Amino acid sequence: MNDAHLHLVVNHFPIIGLFFGIGILLFGIIKKNPLLINTAYIIFIFCMIMGKVSLFTGGKAKDIVKELGISRDVIHEHAELAGSFMKVMYALGFASILGLFVNTKKHSKALLFSFLVIIIAVVAVVMSTNVGTSGGEIRHTEIRETPTNTDAPSELK
Repeated sequence: MNDAHLHLVVNHFPIIGLFFGIGILLFGIIKKNPLLINTAYIIFIFCMIMGKVSLFTGGKAKDIVKELGISRDVIHEHAELAGSFMKVMYALGFASILGLFVNTKKHSKALLFSFLVIIIAVVAVVMSTNVGTSGGEIRHTEIRETPTNTDAPSELK
């Protein structure tokens, strides 16, 4: 397994996990179930960690993809979006750690943290769609707004 393959394996966790985390957190708030809320926080923390792994492996995968003749601009755009996405993921992970602590202590601000985490998670979901799409466009030229033949692997030309 090379770095590009590893990147493709791990990069889906932070994106898909956000959807599960938001659903579980909303359900936990509605049901007033601290266990579900804590579960969502743990999912968000895991998403942050996997996002960092994805960012790390993406940096290494970049060199492999460049050798395939993929435009540097397409790769750079994806890397920039991923870097911005990770800033939000760090905020989400940190807020989830605090939320987990506040929730386990049954602090009066526990519900406030839950809503803060939901807001950050929704921002992360919006950003994740852009990151995921730009990553897909690296090898799937057909999903680009302006598909080009110049980035297609030679075996597909």
